[in-house]
Amino acid sequence: MAEKKLKTLLVFKYLDEFSDEAHPLSTSQLIEMLANDGIKCERKSIYADVKTLKEIGYDIVSIKSPTNGGFFMASRKFEIPEVRLLIDAVTSAGFITPKKTQGLVEKLESLVSKNQANSIVTQVYIDPNTKCDNEEIYYIIDALHTAIKEKKKVKFFYKRRNIDVENRKNYTEKTFTVSPYALIWKEDHYYLLCNNQKYDNIMNLRVDRIRKVQTLDEPVRPMNEVSEYKEVFDVADYSSKMFNMFSGASDKVRIMCDLELREQIMDRFGAKVPLLAYDSTHFETTVEVAVSDGLVSWLMSFGNKAKVLEPQYLADAVKERAQQIAKLYE
Repeated sequence: MAEKKLKTLLVFKYLDEFSDEAHPLSTSQLIEMLANDGIKCERKSIYADVKTLKEIGYDIVSIKSPTNGGFFMASRKFEIPEVRLLIDAVTSAGFITPKKTQGLVEKLESLVSKNQANSIVTQVYIDPNTKCDNEEIYYIIDALHTAIKEKKKVKFFYKRRNIDVENRKNYTEKTFTVSPYALIWKEDHYYLLCNNQKYDNIMNLRVDRIRKVQTLDEPVRPMNEVSEYKEVFDVADYSSKMFNMFSGASDKVRIMCDLELREQIMDRFGAKVPLLAYDSTHFETTVEVAVSDGLVSWLMSFGNKAKVLEPQYLADAVKERAQQIAKLYE
């Protein structure tokens, strides 16, 4: 009885790993695979195993053909495009090291057949130059997540690269004690949204630069002391207002843009952002954002195709930055 149950599980394993619509497994192939694992059986027992697997809900299709007949797993929890999207997300995430990226990709490949996985992997490229080298990243994320859930302060080292005339690759580590509120993945990096106990605001720290997290037996500061959020930290709202993850005071900003920028504006603020005609070649929009150096840089990336109408202090900041850049090239 035990061997019969094992045989059924092995048939499922073979179909799950090696079969798909383009690569069905014949009865003879399944018998050979079982023999390699030390189990001998007859053809009719394979049909019984497949029937059992179908009865408990697995979508196994039988093909009757003299040349390419057999069985294949017709559907899985994840389809090929879904797995490809997940693999692309992992490979583009800068906070995941090359080693851990490869390990995650291999786990994602197991969600489809080996032949399907091979077709996906041949299209995947991992650029090690854009990846972090912090192999403790999983433990750090887990420790920060636990501290956020338990509303405890954390203490850690924050690593940043030094710049010197000899181009030596060395780093400094600064100690932070913070109240952690949320983790956010934005612009291919993972950030900790937290409050440095020395200040009354929210700051954003790159998780891949964090080392040696220690959870303290101290409660976090109430977020209403350091942010506009009173009881629940609205991560989606906060993220939508940040530019290049620079913190800043929230304000309503009115911008005039060339018509050709409508897609970029909707990509940044969502399809529901108001777009009002300004004249025959421009539109205007008003959005609530965190006013910061990051916002100034974002606005300047559009050159002469975007102009701040309000508030005046932001328009002055963009103008001053433009003058500084022009002076640099004199």
